[in-house]
Order: sequence, then structure tokens, then C-alpha cells
Amino acid sequence: MSETFFAVYLAEARRVIDELDAAAAERVAAALSAVRERGGRLFILGVGGSAGNASHAVNDFRKICGLEAYAPTDNVSELTARTNDDGWATVFEEWLKVSRLNARDAVLVFSVGGGDEEKNVSPNLVRALRFAKSSGATILGVVGRDGGYTAKVADACVIVPTVNAAHVTPHSEAFQAVIWHGLVTHPKLKRTETTWEARG
Repeated sequence: MSETFFAVYLAEARRVIDELDAAAAERVAAALSAVRERGGRLFILGVGGSAGNASHAVNDFRKICGLEAYAPTDNVSELTARTNDDGWATVFEEWLKVSRLNARDAVLVFSVGGGDEEKNVSPNLVRALRFAKSSGATILGVVGRDGGYTAKVADACVIVPTVNAAHVTPHSEAFQAVIWHGLVTHPKLKRTETTWEARG
């Protein structure tokens, strides 16, 4: 009898876990710890499902780690106004400019492809990261595939391994959550006990 879809899908997830670069995740944790220690802020960028992950992660970094964090996609009015008036490619860059991004801060990208200007895939991430680089901010990422532009310019980046090209998006977005939950649980970052663990 052939394997069921979920048997195959979960086997792929196990392969992703086995192939994830733990050292890269440790570098992201160390960088975030340094940002907090110097009084910097964390800006998390993502589109589509990654935007939802960014919003959830902002909560965790603020509540569990005491790290000031924001996601521009949480402000729907500003996001849509900028998209309508100025175009999609500049929405994150202009948001970061108004937020006075500087060398104490960090930008964390959640993305499947990491941005590719030539293919016109997530050009808003590319523009934002160029601005972040010029501002001296730390650039971090949790991305899929080969990581695209994010992986090229990041100070630390976790690339979710591609174990099945047909499932790049679901695995990338699922493991963004695995990685950021690991980050907020990391001894270098965690400051507040989570409710269920505290209750024993």
C-alpha cells in the first residue's frame, strides 16, 4: 500500500529538522541578544503567511524576551495607504525610514524566497534590506529555498532546507514558527516564564 499524504509530509518535516543549521539559529539568537543589550529595536518583515508569523513573533519577542519589536504589516491603514499612493515595492523601506531605523536596531525577515528584485518577487524586502544595510542595522532572516536577497546580505540567517520543491512554502512558513519559538525560548533571550510552563 502506498504511503498517505501525511505520512510523506511529516517525513519531509523530519528531514527539514535534521537538516536545519542549528549553528545559524544560535547566531541569530546571539545577534538578537546584542540588539536588546544595546537598547535597539527589532523590526520583523514578512508578506503573506510570513506576515502573520511576523505579527505572532512580535508578541513573543516583546512579552517573553522584553525586546521592543514591531511588524509594519500590523498597521493595515499605513500599509494600504503606502501601497495605494506609492506602490508595493517601497512600503517597508518608507516605514523603516519613519521609524528612524538605526545601527542599534535589527531587521528580521520571514520569507519563503527572501526577495528577488530581478524576478520581481518581494521587491519590498529587497528595498527594505538595502535601507537597513545603509543604516547600519543588523540584518537577520529565517527564509526558505536558497534564501534569496535576504541570505546574501544577512548578518545571520537560517535557511529552511528544501526537501520537496512542491512543499517549499508550507515547510518554510511552518519552520519560521519553529525557529522563532526556539529563539524566544533561548536562554540568551527568554526573560519571562510562559504561562503553561510556569504552572507546571
